[in-house]
Amino acid sequence: MRIIGIDPGTGILGFGVIDVAKGNKVKMVTAGVITTPAHTPLDERLEEIFDGLTDIIAETKPDIMSIEKLFFAQNVTTAMSVSHARGVAMLTGRKAKLPIAEYTPQQIKQTLTGYGKADKKQVQEMVRIHLGLKDVPKPDDCADALAAAITHTMMSRGLV
Repeated sequence: MRIIGIDPGTGILGFGVIDVAKGNKVKMVTAGVITTPAHTPLDERLEEIFDGLTDIIAETKPDIMSIEKLFFAQNVTTAMSVSHARGVAMLTGRKAKLPIAEYTPQQIKQTLTGYGKADKKQVQEMVRIHLGLKDVPKPDDCADALAAAITHTMMSRGLV
């Protein structure tokens, strides 16, 4: 099974693609970010996200998309902006006929570290360990996207 994980954002959208083999072995295929320039109109930024993600899906051919649910308590402006990018990412997945799994940040932290309030560094280190990488994937957004993909692997196989 091949999973594309998404960490939504308008300025930086993280993606990570993993393969899951028998025995629940996970291997990173690719990871990175789609960036859009600040001060660019929102509709143009969303189009860049759609086009970039469409290309990544076409190149990597995932079987499913795993995306982080939004959870914001303070900055409404940021929440609205990220929700636009999240909607475009989900639409891109649907247009590619991908099933979409959604996980809250707390579910991702709990699944990877065993603690729902783990900090970013703990989650990133577990991503590194799960994927057998020498270093934590950079930038943080692609590590977070890989965490979403790994979470789906573990949740769908009842490993949590």
